[in-house]
Amino acid sequence: MRLHLINLRVILINRLLSGLFTITVVCISLLMAGVGTSSDPNNPAIGVVSEPAAALPLGEVSPALRRADVNNDNGPTVTLSYSRQAFKKNSISSFMYFIPLISPTIVDRETSANNKQQVGIVSYERKVKSKSFYITCEFEILGKGFHKNTFDPVGMIERHISSLKESESLITTLDYIKFEGEGFGRIEIKGTIAGSTETVTEIDVHFNARGRKSPVTIGLYDVKPKDGQYKYENRSDEIVARVNTLTFKKTENTPRMGIIIASLSKETESDSFLGSVKAVIANLFISPPEVTKLGNDTMLNFGYAMQKQKPAFTFPMAKNLRENRRVAIGDKQN
Repeated sequence: MRLHLINLRVILINRLLSGLFTITVVCISLLMAGVGTSSDPNNPAIGVVSEPAAALPLGEVSPALRRADVNNDNGPTVTLSYSRQAFKKNSISSFMYFIPLISPTIVDRETSANNKQQVGIVSYERKVKSKSFYITCEFEILGKGFHKNTFDPVGMIERHISSLKESESLITTLDYIKFEGEGFGRIEIKGTIAGSTETVTEIDVHFNARGRKSPVTIGLYDVKPKDGQYKYENRSDEIVARVNTLTFKKTENTPRMGIIIASLSKETESDSFLGSVKAVIANLFISPPEVTKLGNDTMLNFGYAMQKQKPAFTFPMAKNLRENRRVAIGDKQN
């Protein structure tokens, strides 16, 4: 999986600040190979609608890489409540389990020691017309700490160097997706009605509800070849993008994930006004990244479970999830 940023030179004139200057605008497109799994969105076999069950412990190593019948192996189960009064808490690693499901490369997960992050749905609204429905659910992330999915750099680099010209740099490769701290989100579910059949066609996951700053960031890096070799330790131009929205749609073609970002900054910088300006422009050019069919179908089925107000949802097993680790907040995470 790779986040491919196309560098565009955008000339901005601002006489009050510094006259003429140039900013580099980043346009993001994830290059992810499809899984090839035969699955049908809204089919409970991909993401099981079930009664509440205990989620996998945060510190447990996933058995996903062992040889096993995947039909008998499930991922974590999240409990679904639909009001503040009936608030049900889920670990951040369980509620955001779709992240390793959309990646074709090995994923390692890190969770901060004594992580307090819990996620639950706090509101539910459903609107139904004769041929369509629309649901919006707010979720809240409570507690301090971080949860981070890191993508295997060897696998990420090897997937894309064959498409490069000699001595060409590999740019904007996806390093990690990180959830840090608290926040409010909103899940919007759209679908169609045909007779007695209800089908989810789109699910939008917003991480900046109620005017709150999104707690979701992604890390990107470039790699220049040295002696003809592309190595992670030679990475440069590390960038952080703050993510506001992810979108998944029902399709018969290769599924793609829509993405809207809030800011762009260097790894060593904080969010800034200029970073927000860069993001606004970049969002005009973002090409929806390719995602795995399994991950896309799972998200549509997750939406279907909420549309039916089911008490729980069980994710399928992420076969490429290698390890869960606990690290101290102050540890270097890259």
